[in-house]
Amino acid sequence: MKILVAMEVNDVHKDWLRQAAGNNEFVYLPVQGPVSAQASEEELADADIIIGNIAPELLRHAPRLRWLQLNSAGANTYCQEGILSENVQLTNATGAYGLAIAEHLTGLVMAMMKKLYAYYDNQKAACWHDEGQVASVYGASVLIIGFGDIGREFGKRMKAMGAHVIGMRRRSGSVPPEADEMGTMERLDEYLGKADIVASSLPDTPATYHLFDQDRFAAMKQGAYFLNVGRGTNVVQEALCQAVQRGHLAGAAVDVTDPEPLPPDNPMWHTRGIYITPHISGGYHLQATHDTIVRIAAENLKHFLSGQPLQNVVDRMTGYKK
Repeated sequence: MKILVAMEVNDVHKDWLRQAAGNNEFVYLPVQGPVSAQASEEELADADIIIGNIAPELLRHAPRLRWLQLNSAGANTYCQEGILSENVQLTNATGAYGLAIAEHLTGLVMAMMKKLYAYYDNQKAACWHDEGQVASVYGASVLIIGFGDIGREFGKRMKAMGAHVIGMRRRSGSVPPEADEMGTMERLDEYLGKADIVASSLPDTPATYHLFDQDRFAAMKQGAYFLNVGRGTNVVQEALCQAVQRGHLAGAAVDVTDPEPLPPDNPMWHTRGIYITPHISGGYHLQATHDTIVRIAAENLKHFLSGQPLQNVVDRMTGYKK
């Protein structure tokens, strides 16, 4: 059986994969970073397993493919009709990104609430100026929309700092220890009006497209903070700019935009109170993330070769882990 590794791996990672694969053959593509890899038709033609994000349009050249293990948590582009046949198993890397992205979110919240961005601007101007009152996570209501691995990790940190954490999922269920209460998407507008901090980690699906529009931002509490580490397509960016400019929102921080890279003339770059990072909260920026992705792949490789059920199987109707 031939295993095509379409993601960046180091020597330690290769050892983990070899230990899981037995005598099966590996082909490693020269990939740098967490990107959708390119491969030749010859490399794809006899691949039984692919580990990593291969460019979706190339998968038609992999007729023998039986299982695709993504190095991303997002899987929506692989769920589109015609990309993978029904007999190909699709799994993702859910569970690898929570630590890094939750810490990134925590840093953004603290920087906005404590006005650290303003003080950094003052420093560059050699300006000794008191920026006035700040806000606190302690006692704040934090609404986390998308309460999977990333949402739970962020909720854990906010709860430890004294916030009241509200998790939001598509379906109702029990309240996990990382939250104080749970809601469903049907009650989104109601919960938006309660929250001091709104954080979204939603994927790109038809149901989440432009979910945060002018009406949703208007439904948010006066002086709330908005954060998005899901997908840029979740947000109507013009509406976000207007909500911050008017002062309805105290600030917004986004790690994702639409499109990416964000064009230099996009108004978000120049809207005071909006803070942009270039989709770097996840990826391989934290070594623990990269290691966990490979460990998920190696464990699934053991399961696949022994005929056991795989972890992180993707529901192709929703793009989420089942």
